Amino acid sequence: METTLNVLVLLVTLMLTGLGIMSMFAPRRMVANFAIEPVGTVGLSTIRSVIGGLFLASVALLVIGLMTGQTLGYVAVAILMGVVALGRIVGILADGFDKAVLPPLVVELVIIAVLITAYYQFPV
Repeated sequence: METTLNVLVLLVTLMLTGLGIMSMFAPRRMVANFAIEPVGTVGLSTIRSVIGGLFLASVALLVIGLMTGQTLGYVAVAILMGVVALGRIVGILADGFDKAVLPPLVVELVIIAVLITAYYQFPV
């Protein structure tokens, strides 16, 4: 179980690393992934800083946990993903349902489950 959870956390880390690097260094390529349209330089800066920065900060917390065994950072990333998922749910309620929202919502919920499970399996 321990190895499986570490592999799952590593997979989450790699996925968030990819999203963070793409957001930070190729924001135009992320426009379709996030269904957003940046307005000029400021919009591209927002994708780089807010989206890329949050993904890469999450990666840092996960890497610290993987390297040191101090898994409290997993909870922080799970909370962040939980708020993102909550935002999607609020969007469904406020703006109506779109089936394109379900895949990322499911991924976020799975990430939360993996990180919380790993945290409780390897307490600080």
